[in-house]
Amino acid sequence: MDVLVTVLLVIVIALFFDFTNGFHDTANAMATSVATGALKPRVAVLISAVLNLAGAFISTEVAQTISQGIIKEGPGGIEITPTMIFAGLVGAVIWNLGTWYLGLPSSSTHALFGGLIGAAIIGAGFGSVDFGVVLSKVVLPALFSPLVAGGVALVATFAAYTITKQSRVRGSDRGFRHGQTVSASLVSLAHGTNDAQKTMGVITLTLIAAGYQSANTGPQVWVIAACGLAIGLGTYIGGWRIMRTVGKRITDVHPAQGFAAETSSAATILISSKLGFALSTTQVTSGAVIGSGLGKRLARVHWGVVGKIALGWVFTLPAAAIVGGLAAWAASSSQIGLVAVVVLALAASGLFYFLARRKPVNQHNVNESGESPAESGADGAGGEADGADGADGSADLETEEANAKGGAR
Repeated sequence: MDVLVTVLLVIVIALFFDFTNGFHDTANAMATSVATGALKPRVAVLISAVLNLAGAFISTEVAQTISQGIIKEGPGGIEITPTMIFAGLVGAVIWNLGTWYLGLPSSSTHALFGGLIGAAIIGAGFGSVDFGVVLSKVVLPALFSPLVAGGVALVATFAAYTITKQSRVRGSDRGFRHGQTVSASLVSLAHGTNDAQKTMGVITLTLIAAGYQSANTGPQVWVIAACGLAIGLGTYIGGWRIMRTVGKRITDVHPAQGFAAETSSAATILISSKLGFALSTTQVTSGAVIGSGLGKRLARVHWGVVGKIALGWVFTLPAAAIVGGLAAWAASSSQIGLVAVVVLALAASGLFYFLARRKPVNQHNVNESGESPAESGADGAGGEADGADGADGSADLETEEANAKGGAR
């Protein structure tokens, strides 16, 4: 198949991955604000989408980590083909859609890296991957960033409840809700500086591999704009299934906790983006939400849900690598193999979409705390099965607001 056709195919699926990254990671920025009632669901995702786009233009360090670091390319490097990159993206997209359907806040970052690493190993051998960069820029940040964000959120939450203990009786939760508008917006901006750049790096790597761009150069302006728009659109669509898990099922988030979690997440992501660490914003945010739960009563976390999320983190990179490797093996064999990979990828994507539509989660029921498929094994989240739990969650929020208003009076 002509190289140009393959490059265009890679760019299309890369932007589709960026789109899935957007709705997969909407919960990172806005789940706690939606859960506490600080922002209405549709307003939240609109703000997040715009700031994701803005964040994409702020920095390119993470993009260069991908295009010039993890996969070797250029003079003295291993020849990486656009077909291999395409196969890696297939692995990442399928994993993203599967975990979205299950409502698991898994790492789009590690899905992308896993798919690329698996495809590169199958297509060009172990020497095509710089494992030193993988360790320093991916593995170590993955281990430490959730702990750092969680620790900061724990201390901040504990301090907030201690300092405002008396004033909260008079309804100062309203102040934390207003603060969440700012802190959630900051997380969205930070998300754009980190996650949007990963797809920029992949497209840049593809252009370099195909000879359309010089080695050791950063993303072009049109690449930055396209990736920013794709992740922004995906964010606006709203990853309601994952937003429910982060906002309602890890811990029952209240305004002070949400503000602490969002602030600590934003700080961790922005610092990491400046250093070029392609960390998982999902892991950072989830760690911060766990820390905020511990900071309130030192035991207010649903550890069963946390355990399932942690398992998802562990399996993300190797699972995506296996799919990416298999796709690379098939796509590199012949044009028929490449077409077969395209067809199977479309079929898998359509299947997850169809299953999700059977029992949808949307802006109307995102704050219901019913079981997700990841926990119950059912075919969807939301719907009639969630009604009772959703009523309890809504009652809790109404009670809290009533208490706040009563205190204010």
